[in-house]
Amino acid sequence: MTQKLIKKLFVLSLCGLLTSIVVFAQENTDVEESEAETDESGSYPAEVWAANPTMSSARVSPNGDYLSWIRWDDPTSTGGPVILVFEINTEDGELKPIHRQSADPMQIQGYDWVGPQTFVMSVRQQVRRQTQGFNRGIFSSRLALVDVVEKKMKGFGEGSGGISHILPNEPDKILTAVQEGARAQGTRIAGAFRPTAFYKLDLNTGSRELVHRTKIAQSGIAFDTDGVPIRARGIDQGTEEIVYYYRPAGSKDWIEYYRWSFESFETFQVVGGDPIADYRIFVIAHNGEDRAALWSYDMANKKFVEKVFQHAKVDSLSPLYHTNEWKHFREVTGVEYFWEKPHRVYLDAQEKAINDQLEQLIPNAGSINIISRSVDGNTFIAHNSAPRDPGTYYLYNKGRLQVIGSFNDALDSDRLADVEYITYPSTDGLTISGYITVPNGEPPFPLVVLPHGGPHVSETVLYDPWGQMLANHGYLVLQPQYRGSHNYGIEFYKASFEGEESQAGRLMQADKDAGALYLVEQGMVDPERMAMVGWSYGGYAALIAAARDEQIYQCVVAGAAVTDPIMQLNNYRYSLTGAQKEEQMGTWMTAVMPIDEVEKINVPMLLVHGDADQRVSVDHIIKYRRKLDELEKEYKYVELPSADHFYNTLNYRHRETFYSAMLDFLKDDCGPDGL
Repeated sequence: MTQKLIKKLFVLSLCGLLTSIVVFAQENTDVEESEAETDESGSYPAEVWAANPTMSSARVSPNGDYLSWIRWDDPTSTGGPVILVFEINTEDGELKPIHRQSADPMQIQGYDWVGPQTFVMSVRQQVRRQTQGFNRGIFSSRLALVDVVEKKMKGFGEGSGGISHILPNEPDKILTAVQEGARAQGTRIAGAFRPTAFYKLDLNTGSRELVHRTKIAQSGIAFDTDGVPIRARGIDQGTEEIVYYYRPAGSKDWIEYYRWSFESFETFQVVGGDPIADYRIFVIAHNGEDRAALWSYDMANKKFVEKVFQHAKVDSLSPLYHTNEWKHFREVTGVEYFWEKPHRVYLDAQEKAINDQLEQLIPNAGSINIISRSVDGNTFIAHNSAPRDPGTYYLYNKGRLQVIGSFNDALDSDRLADVEYITYPSTDGLTISGYITVPNGEPPFPLVVLPHGGPHVSETVLYDPWGQMLANHGYLVLQPQYRGSHNYGIEFYKASFEGEESQAGRLMQADKDAGALYLVEQGMVDPERMAMVGWSYGGYAALIAAARDEQIYQCVVAGAAVTDPIMQLNNYRYSLTGAQKEEQMGTWMTAVMPIDEVEKINVPMLLVHGDADQRVSVDHIIKYRRKLDELEKEYKYVELPSADHFYNTLNYRHRETFYSAMLDFLKDDCGPDGL
């Protein structure tokens, strides 16, 4: 990523903790620039935004000798990436390439270092052409061990499962999780349960030792550093409650410490141990309040002891863990929340000092995370993501912090856009939050409303690739946090489905429209140049927007859209119970149905769907297009071969096809003169 970079030197104590900064500060004049060409308007073409990552998943080995990352040799490839490995501690201080690992014909999905010269990677391969039902995809996965010095790879069988966690005290073994057998028979709850077996996998021999097999009464298992089960949660089918358990040290008995009713909309999320006392844990919970907080909970006495942190406005809290996982496994060091931008509250002064100092050093600082660190703590990888930074990786080693690469180094930070936080009133007076990505230039701008999927999720906007792509092409992008979104309390969330009828297609839609009209009032947006673009639930919202009687949009783009909510609900309705049932049935049973609104469509439409979508079947768009054709409605349709529902399953060809179609449609076909 093209930006002016400064090298700084850190002074470390012998135990590897950052204690102070000495700024020797010299200009870094050797950073390579690889900015992509732009079109006549100065915008990057679709293929730049669709390109495979230049770099992802950077890691350092436990001993700090090796640096690695995932890279695609060809930014336009639809095949798999490779893992590149470099020696760090060379005589001339330059990174020395020592290994290149591919997985052909399979594709690398991720990897973790497990020893001084070995890592385990997860790979997958397409094994069938079509999905086998709801949430049953077309890929099969397995694990493989790679020795970067001996240049050897050992594959494990299809049943090897996924990595549960690394075992620092047993470098030749890892803990894996394997979902075994068919779903249980009996109640609706049992029918949704499949047991998970946890094994210690011997990386040398390939043999495995069963550590724990879950049952419906104790299914969610937490392990300590050595892979010993210490906490669990399970289901009491008689009372329809989640029951939480702990194991005293040296015991195999499970002791109950909390019950959470299926009927409750509150949260009780265990995030780690609280070192202040034995049998104390940190939990993120509502505890009878509208907004969740970080609490210290006493398992032995079954009570909340201390409210450690609660924000006055938002409650989607994320735990922060110690950056040295080798020595401080799952040690909670603070909590992060998102209000206008990311904020962190630390419980560990040294971890806070490191984060604060990195924020001072790194250009365009946004969300900075140490994502990999050596056992001694003296070598680490820091990653920054911000509106004007798609993701830059930094290596700290021997007192030097240096840039090693970016997620997309073809993008110039000066050509990216700032993100601003706004609030505005909806039609019924409810305050709605939103994020706007503001293009470079002067308003008023054409507008794209980009609602998130879900709909009952929390969205935080830092670097959003779709938002930045659209802003780079001159569109102001609004990402509204409409009612039903998480992060704003229980009542705000429940406002989407409580009452006599669902607000899907009603007030949830009005929340989005009100944001567009608010930006018009502020002089930011041209009222004659507005569109809605969405994926999944966002695609549903775009279809609803296309059929509004009082139309404010010039066109819509709907990707992977739910066109018939009842058909979607039928995939899982009989497994629902309690609050989840109330949410899903309340949201969709009386929702406005796009399939019933086709006759009202009054703007141009671009429809996009993957033919291997396991979450929202392609049958949705087939049914919808049939209705469009019957009523002789004009539309454009793009089908993505072998594309699944989620963004990380889309390859370069899928992304480039979709992005090109969307940008061309907005420019040429959106309204009388294009957007």
